[in-house]
Amino acid sequence: MRSSIKKTLLIFLLLALAAGGYYYYKDSKKLRPEQLYRFQELTQGDVAQNVSANGTLNPVTLISVGTQVSGRVSKLYVDFNDKVEKGQILLELDDSLLTAQIAQTQGNVRNAQASVELAKANEARMRTLFGQEYVSRQELDQAVQALKSARAQLETAQAQMRRDQTNLGYSIIRSPVSGVVIARLVDIGQTVAASFQTPELIKIAQDLSKMQIDSSFAEADIGNIKVGQKAKFSVDAFPNRTFEGVVKQLRLNPTVTSNVVTYNVVVSVDNLDEALLPGMTAYVSIEVAKHDDVLLAPNAALRYKPKLDDADTGKPSFEKRQPQTPPQQGQGKGQGRKKKSGQDNTSSGTVYILKNGKLEAEKVRVGISDGRFTEISSKILKTGDKVVVGENQEDASSTAGSGNMRMRMF
Repeated sequence: MRSSIKKTLLIFLLLALAAGGYYYYKDSKKLRPEQLYRFQELTQGDVAQNVSANGTLNPVTLISVGTQVSGRVSKLYVDFNDKVEKGQILLELDDSLLTAQIAQTQGNVRNAQASVELAKANEARMRTLFGQEYVSRQELDQAVQALKSARAQLETAQAQMRRDQTNLGYSIIRSPVSGVVIARLVDIGQTVAASFQTPELIKIAQDLSKMQIDSSFAEADIGNIKVGQKAKFSVDAFPNRTFEGVVKQLRLNPTVTSNVVTYNVVVSVDNLDEALLPGMTAYVSIEVAKHDDVLLAPNAALRYKPKLDDADTGKPSFEKRQPQTPPQQGQGKGQGRKKKSGQDNTSSGTVYILKNGKLEAEKVRVGISDGRFTEISSKILKTGDKVVVGENQEDASSTAGSGNMRMRMF
């Protein structure tokens, strides 16, 4: 009897020692709060907020050269990328039909001139006979009317002659401006028909050293954009180069696509080296607000939200909070503008700091953001303070895994 009691006590003693050793081991492997979270320091500096959109590079002046007469392209003097001067011949249309029309009109003019001469002679003869009282007043009036009619027909024939000569001149297509040919839409032998719409033959950019970007900005951003603001943009052809421009115009005509309203913002660009080409896609960014020497917090700190207590990881318990999401790119110029005028238009947010081994929530006032850092103001926080930006998931999971393995051993 005593032997069984001793064995039972010994078993309980061994179990107690094992349990104590297990909890001691688990406590020794438990990560400190400083190891559970990732921190980043608050900094002091400048922050600028931008709005962004895509656009297309276009020449400031793009001339579409057409034709007012129909015909077959017989001669072509220019090609893509050719530089042309004002008045230079670009192409010629076959003028056979126009020449024949002029010949016919010339015959009509000569016929009308002969009619005028005959009518003039008849009118003079009638006046002589009327003076001698051989003809009546009515016959004289008829002769005068015939002369006037002949002269009118002559004027009509001459007008047709001028029209046909003008059309013949239109068969020679000249450049209306000096510039560069960026598109040639016809070839030799092609027939163009000028009926209800003038066909396009050649497109000429007047000056490629001055270009513009036609970009589409959302209606949420358009209120922050003003004429004269500086813009920066990049193109795929030069990924490591940043170009600059100036907002030239905000066009009032909206574009609605799938219930999304956008406005065309025209950005003026200097292209002195002519590296930028028409049609390139430009990624435009316009600075709409800037604050200097302010307290900056990483956006991850404002987005961070601690989890509830987890017994396996040993994380402390926190009340559920919903921190304010930092302003996104393209929003907030009004905040900076109102702040300078004495009005408070900032929003609130929450960051977490480690204090006495526990996380504590600190309310802050949130200003503008550049997409990475956000302007904040607080009576407690200062430059150099560390805020939580995330959790060390790998360390926490490895600790939990080691603890589970230990439990299986027992």
